[in-house]
Amino acid sequence: MSRVSGLLRFLWDFVVGDDWRIAAAVAAAILTTALVDNGGARAWWLLPIVVAVLLTLSVWEVARKRR
Repeated sequence: MSRVSGLLRFLWDFVVGDDWRIAAAVAAAILTTALVDNGGARAWWLLPIVVAVLLTLSVWEVARKRR
């Protein structure tokens, strides 16, 4: 059981990392992209925009904390 536990801890750390909010936002963006695409609209552009915005906000937050 310790191997399974270790694997799950690794996966959690790999996917979530340091900020669970970014992981949740990316998951929500993937879900939204899938829903929009299933609705018949082209949604390939949505995920890169969300990731770029999240990256910008994340870097901005870290830079602000270091002042």
